[in-house]
Order: sequence, then C-alpha cells, then structure tokens
Amino acid sequence: MSETKPNGTGTAKTRDAARAERLKAALKANIAKRKAQSRARTDASDSAPSDKK
Repeated sequence: MSETKPNGTGTAKTRDAARAERLKAALKANIAKRKAQSRARTDASDSAPSDKK
C-alpha cells in the first residue's frame, strides 16, 4: 500500500452501485429462467394427458 490516501466514498458508492446493477441483472435473468421452466412444465403437463387418450 504505497498510497496513504483513505478510500474515498465515491469509489465505495460506485462499487456498491455496480454490485447492485449486477445483482439486479442476475435476479432478472433468474426470474426469466424460472418463468421459462414453469411454462415448459405447464406445457408438458397440458400435452401429456392428451397424448394418452
């Protein structure tokens, strides 16, 4: 640590904001993935009984 300057609050806020954006994007992707899985299950269960008839 050659610098004696303390961490500025701007860097921490920027880092926190970047982390928040990554978390928000990951959450959005996970929700989309879960919705797609749910739709696939619903479609599969809807078509399964009609195949047995």
